[in-house]
Amino acid sequence: MSAAPSSRRAPGPADSNEARRESRASHAVRLADGQVRLAGRIVWSDVDIEISRGEFAAILGPNGSGKTTLLRVLLGELALARGTASVLGRSAGALKRQVGYLPQRRHFDESTRIRGVDLVRLGLDGARWGLPLRRSGGERVDQAIELVGAGRYARRPIGALSGGEQQRLLIAQALVSEPQLLLLDEPLDSLDLPNQSAVAALLERVCRERGVTVLLVAHDVNPLLSYLDRVVYFGAGGAVVGAPREVITAQTLSRLYGVAVEVLQTADGRLAVVGLPEAPAHHTDRHAH
Repeated sequence: MSAAPSSRRAPGPADSNEARRESRASHAVRLADGQVRLAGRIVWSDVDIEISRGEFAAILGPNGSGKTTLLRVLLGELALARGTASVLGRSAGALKRQVGYLPQRRHFDESTRIRGVDLVRLGLDGARWGLPLRRSGGERVDQAIELVGAGRYARRPIGALSGGEQQRLLIAQALVSEPQLLLLDEPLDSLDLPNQSAVAALLERVCRERGVTVLLVAHDVNPLLSYLDRVVYFGAGGAVVGAPREVITAQTLSRLYGVAVEVLQTADGRLAVVGLPEAPAHHTDRHAH
């Protein structure tokens, strides 16, 4: 009696395509063999990045290494010279309403009278992508404000608030459309150390409680280290990607920055990076918290 034919079959092209689709779906951000050229100059090359959905990741590296450039690629504003980029399983820029974006910090002086709640509403009204304004979504605006802990001062003029308070409201503006991915360009810039820690903790809470993938550019990794799942460190024309303890080593950072960088471990096991070149001078938070 002949044996019954096996139900197994050799994997074919359809299996490979299905595996690629599943891989794309599981990643919020995926870059393969990425290269960027600006004004004829290669900014970075041979970059492979995978950020899983729900992860909290930081983009780090020396000034001019291409950190903000990566955000522009993910937003669909800048095309790769080589390689592929996908965001939430689609080509970069295809799902704009599912991506919240906070650009480099805006400074509101004391003469700025727009209320915090109205600033947050702009994120719902689609000002970022040129959609028409509308008078709706008040509940979502209120929820975003409460999520970032800004309810106490959201109806005050934005110019009367501290830097930390302003930044919370700007984060609420990026979150009000309920994005799956949140991109932030130096959200800790200009804040004092207590506010840096508070904003880092807030973003980690949004990531864990709401399942939002958070990807932010930062100059100083230290306020973020205890919260991060993954780091993308640019430097020397490329990038190193991995878990913080895999990437943040004295040898790796010294190579990327081109200067001696030390990585210390505190008594309670936390990492601390010392010896990084100074960032350009910024305005400081003018209000105490």
